[in-house]
Amino acid sequence: MSSSPPPPHDNATVTRLRQDVSDLHQELVRYGLVVWTAGNVSARVPGADLFVIKPSGVDYDRLSPSNMIVCDLDGRVVEGGGLSPSSDTAAHAYVYRHLPEVGGVVHTHSTYACAWAARGEPVPCVLTAMADEFGAEIPVGPFALIGDDSIGRGIVETLAGHRSPAVLMQSHGVFTVGKDARAAVKAAVMCEDVARTVHISRQLGEPLPIAGPDIDRLYDRYQNVYGQQPSAATPPAANRGATA
Repeated sequence: MSSSPPPPHDNATVTRLRQDVSDLHQELVRYGLVVWTAGNVSARVPGADLFVIKPSGVDYDRLSPSNMIVCDLDGRVVEGGGLSPSSDTAAHAYVYRHLPEVGGVVHTHSTYACAWAARGEPVPCVLTAMADEFGAEIPVGPFALIGDDSIGRGIVETLAGHRSPAVLMQSHGVFTVGKDARAAVKAAVMCEDVARTVHISRQLGEPLPIAGPDIDRLYDRYQNVYGQQPSAATPPAANRGATA
């Protein structure tokens, strides 16, 4: 019996995402979130039931746009050049199938966040940076073995109704989601940063909690006001530079 044809997709978009996903893996190395070949970044292909993810067991300095792998949302390889996709592909696929708003997924074994995961303990929201990015504690998901979509189910169930884009899978590591792959990488970087700081704080004593209403206000400001905002006074691109 012949296999079903791959889903249609825009080649230019896939080419761009191969480059983006390849580049973003180097951010995991830059911020010390991975060792050896562990960890992975993936990106949903807009308008297609596909995503791009790295190959399994390939050194980070050998990753390139050409060896990124395109999979369908069941985790089957569509374009892969003979390479096997990441061992976490089933988890990524499950997240994309069940969270249509998610455009990127990241997995790391970063040291401090994994220490919290090993204890099965959420990271409490005791820093304004946590309130900004996560809007709550960083929750813990259930223990699950690699190889099927059990990890993906745990991610989706834990993040349901939760503002955090990060989950600590018990005795495993960090999974983050975002509107795109870059946002998911940022969440992974921030997760490790706050996990480290809160751990150090607990060596000195019990961290002071931030009140829930203050967390809400901090989260709203960061998500909706922080950064460069479009200005109504900014002229259209075609008119910029024109003199009165």
